[in-house]
Amino acid sequence: MGWAAIRAYTILVYLFMFLPVVVVVLLSFNQNQFGSFPMTGVSLRWFEALWNNDAVMRAFRTSLVLGLLTALISTTLGVLASLALVRYTMRGKNLITTILIAPILVPEVVLAVALLLFLNWLGIGKSFALLLAGHVIFTLPFVILVVQARLVSIRRDVEEAALSLGASPIQTFFSVTLPLLMPAVAAGALFAFTISFDDITGTLFWKPGGVETVPTQIFSMLRNSISPEINALGTVMIVITVGLPLLGAAIARQISIKRGI
Repeated sequence: MGWAAIRAYTILVYLFMFLPVVVVVLLSFNQNQFGSFPMTGVSLRWFEALWNNDAVMRAFRTSLVLGLLTALISTTLGVLASLALVRYTMRGKNLITTILIAPILVPEVVLAVALLLFLNWLGIGKSFALLLAGHVIFTLPFVILVVQARLVSIRRDVEEAALSLGASPIQTFFSVTLPLLMPAVAAGALFAFTISFDDITGTLFWKPGGVETVPTQIFSMLRNSISPEINALGTVMIVITVGLPLLGAAIARQISIKRGI
């Protein structure tokens, strides 16, 4: 009876979490303008309206550029930081690791306000560069954790063998270390892109006036009225934020299988 109650409670929790998501996806294909059940028919009219909405498309392009830049910078810095922390001995390594991982431990709203107040104290106003820097700070720990976990499992003697055969440290990194790290690098980049694309708390504090991302655009549309386009936009967000990590995990698994990792 106890295990049956636990299973029933678990099912109820998952239904409470994911049933609203299912409802949003279903209503995005509703032919009727009013989001209600039963659905009067299936239609793609709201996705077409979304495609023709200039504000939404601008927000989507901004989120896409912001996510790609965040993934590129966070992945590059994360790989370099992981190499320094795992492969080399230095003073204050634990302190540096704690500082790099700290953004995960601090609530995002606290981090957003602190960064905004600090830059205002320096006389730096809101800009796209500030928005990008905030997203990099917030996503960098995820990349470091993923890459470090993979780098620890890579045998050091493989790199030493390449060095003993005449390869330079840079050649060893690009020919040996990076290919072995590639599944973790790809996973970290996807993490960074997805988190950046889906972020709203920090973005509301850091974005300059006139710049909207997809989450902030949804928030703005909800304040004005509840339009069926919001359901369609929510479905697109769900597909991107859920589909990309699943696709990345499948690709990383195939790469690992082919390379025998």
